[in-house]
Amino acid sequence: MSERDLFANFARMRREMDEILGGTWNRATYISRRASGFSPNVDVYYSGDPQRAVVKCDLAGIDLSSVGIEVSGRQLTIVGERPVQETEGRVYQQVEIPTGPFRHIIELQVDVDSERANATYDDGVLRVELPLREETEETRQVPVDRSRKGRLIDG
Repeated sequence: MSERDLFANFARMRREMDEILGGTWNRATYISRRASGFSPNVDVYYSGDPQRAVVKCDLAGIDLSSVGIEVSGRQLTIVGERPVQETEGRVYQQVEIPTGPFRHIIELQVDVDSERANATYDDGVLRVELPLREETEETRQVPVDRSRKGRLIDG
């Protein structure tokens, strides 16, 4: 038997094993991935005049009607869902494009003005711009309640 035949048989055997185990393995992976969702890739940077935080999120193949954006304090949350593609009659060699629901929370390093935030979508990339909140140097005096005369409050 030649060396070439040995490798040809090995390749055939590998394909057969992939078909036997792949069906079960792919279904289990598909179910767990669908249940847990995924987290799209993001870039976060600060630039501009006036200064702003910019978040770019890879949302290729996602219908914008399923996307939601929320700003709370220093957190930006992007939620949505990439639909599961039809797989009937297909045998996949490789699956790398995640599907299902997603929720990505981005912790920003600065305070932002959520009222002036805006978002655009172009070529599968969501871009959220969040102007930085103006720093105020207000000092507030906190009054001390003297009516309790130093007593600790009993629970």
